[in-house]
Amino acid sequence: MAQWINIELRSQQLTLWRDSEAVFTRPVSTAAAGAGELNGSGGTPRGWHYIRAKIGANAPRAAVFRGRRATGEIWTPQLARQYPQRDWILSRILWLCGLEPGFNRLGDVDTMRRFIYIHGCPDDEPLGVANSHGCVRMDNDSVMELFDLVDPGIKVWIGEGQPLNEED
Repeated sequence: MAQWINIELRSQQLTLWRDSEAVFTRPVSTAAAGAGELNGSGGTPRGWHYIRAKIGANAPRAAVFRGRRATGEIWTPQLARQYPQRDWILSRILWLCGLEPGFNRLGDVDTMRRFIYIHGCPDDEPLGVANSHGCVRMDNDSVMELFDLVDPGIKVWIGEGQPLNEED
């Protein structure tokens, strides 16, 4: 069964495709800075990627992660007020790795070394608008559902529109 994820920057939508059928579609939030591959750009890297690692399989909903490790905290509005500068990474992490050397892999454009994830975000975060620091944010319930639907190695396309086929 052919399966891949499309993250459409213009519409701020993530779609999981199986055998040419959209089986899961949710709003996301990509970078407020727009698309960008360069380290330090704050942009969401474009092109073909794959999920290198899945982190947080047994974590509770809204579990807080720092450095890809659960802190033991659960996000609440009170916790957010206590730490207003945190970029909240919650519930699950799908760590992306670029597949295109010189564009989104290796050197100053390496998606994995930039720590670009698909991850959960606070319940009050707006989705469907570009607002992240480069990652792909989803609501907690959706990222937990997606986490259970995919395996490491699944390809991920990030761009405007979708490729002509999953190999483009």
